[in-house]
Amino acid sequence: MTKLKVRDLMTTEVLTLRPDDTIKKAAIKLALDNMSGAPIVDAKYHLLGFLSEIDILNLIMKSQMKLDKEDGVDRLLDYSMDSTLPLDDNLRQVSEEISNTEVSSIMVRSVMTTTPDAPIIEVLRIMLRLSINRILVLEKGVLVGVISRSDIIFALYKKKA
Repeated sequence: MTKLKVRDLMTTEVLTLRPDDTIKKAAIKLALDNMSGAPIVDAKYHLLGFLSEIDILNLIMKSQMKLDKEDGVDRLLDYSMDSTLPLDDNLRQVSEEISNTEVSSIMVRSVMTTTPDAPIIEVLRIMLRLSINRILVLEKGVLVGVISRSDIIFALYKKKA
């Protein structure tokens, strides 16, 4: 496996988000594609950042803590963010604020990247050392793929089946 390069195993069809996407739109895209996060790119696929479920949940918890300080009764997670049930004005306002927040305001801007020609073994060492699941692949500053731990595991066994 030491001769394998990232390009040999990377996934090239990558779910991406735009910086002006709302949290609601991003959350729906992530859920539909069963993804825990996605890179944020501009129109030319230059990497701007990354949004994960953790970022969205942190925003929700920050808003919940604000609600707790105000009245301690409303619970954001007790209701769907797009619920048609009657909610009090405060809860509805906070839910709408979260849903309409742009991805760019909470995305992580510092993202681990690699190149398509990087050796797989070196990328795996980084993943294990930093406890990360995936690394984005850039070529000349443009997002061309993603390499994940599961891509590497799959490569170990696909030829042996």
